[in-house]
Amino acid sequence: MGDTGRLGPGAGASASGPGLVRRRRRRWVRIGAFGVAGVVVAAGGAGWAVYAKLSGNITPDEAAAAELARYEKERPTALVKDARNILLIGSDSREGDDNARYGRDSGTERSDTTILLHLSAGRSSATAVSLPRDLMVDLPSCRRPDGSRSAPRFAAFNRAFELGGSACTIRTVEKLTDIRVDHHVVVDFHGFKEMVDAVDGVEVCLREPIDDRAAKLRLPAGRVTLEGEQALGYVRARKTLGDGSDTERMERQQRFLGALVNKVRSNDVLLNPAKLYPVLDAATSSLTTDPDLASLRGLYELVRGLRDIPMERVQFLTVPRESYAYDANRDQLVEPEAERLFERLRTDTPVAVARDVPHGSAPLRPTDSHNGSYGDPHPGPFGKPAVTVSPPPTFRGNTAAEDTCE
Repeated sequence: MGDTGRLGPGAGASASGPGLVRRRRRRWVRIGAFGVAGVVVAAGGAGWAVYAKLSGNITPDEAAAAELARYEKERPTALVKDARNILLIGSDSREGDDNARYGRDSGTERSDTTILLHLSAGRSSATAVSLPRDLMVDLPSCRRPDGSRSAPRFAAFNRAFELGGSACTIRTVEKLTDIRVDHHVVVDFHGFKEMVDAVDGVEVCLREPIDDRAAKLRLPAGRVTLEGEQALGYVRARKTLGDGSDTERMERQQRFLGALVNKVRSNDVLLNPAKLYPVLDAATSSLTTDPDLASLRGLYELVRGLRDIPMERVQFLTVPRESYAYDANRDQLVEPEAERLFERLRTDTPVAVARDVPHGSAPLRPTDSHNGSYGDPHPGPFGKPAVTVSPPPTFRGNTAAEDTCE
């Protein structure tokens, strides 16, 4: 997609070239927007009620906003205008009839999955970084649900959400990364299932059959379309799928999210009002967000620039980690590689991902031997070295464009 800007004069007028492709893409985007409008228009005089219902589905996280405002002076400063960092939190809450089937409601909840999503200022890329729930981190003093405050401690990362909800998790992430979290979204088990069912399931590729009683999964190898309940079991299972590690589970979650992004962006969903409304209803019903996002307008303002990001620039990776020195069941950051990643996100500098970077290892640097050697720059005018642009460091991960069966 980045090469289209180098096309010669007249390329946009070609009947079968990139110009036509771009015009068709813009047309499909406009049709998709009309599809949203069509949902409202189809409701006739109740159009505003439909909009109000979808907007009202979203729960604003007022308590987190108040807590974060209390510590505003301690929070990092955003360094790049228009770049955005969104913290996505998957809650393991058992509250409610549907969530109760997954375990006893102890009155607390932990972050089953946490992803820091970085959107570049020009909306040319989206990078989703998984933060292990067992990562050992410094937790700040946080406001508990009963109004009391916890003491600062060194503990597993997912304890932050249990102690002080989304505000405590955000402050922990900001302390760990020095990255300003602009928005946050919390989704529970029920919301995740509803979203998957609303798009009529998501296709994944299984390298071997699954027979997992704990996750209630019995699936054949090959391409399989997972419905909501199956999808939840697939992304949550840990000990009986893959190598049993949380790292393997996070990578499985990343591949699933890539497939979900592809499904939502497909014409079959975006251009069909009958399918689009359930998706919007499920998506909004499942969300608790910061007040700025807690409306259709707020969400639209955030995602409108994402529609043109190529799938190969929607990237997923896990922060460089290794087993904690004092407990093999916990994780710790690999330094300085983790800080190198955080710095590039802070400064909105590109990173790249590849499958063949070993677990927990340093990212491949521009001088590493990867897909060939970059070598010395060719001589420029007057015998001076030409200025070369170094490619970004490569971390272990995948993109939404990858076929999981390959």
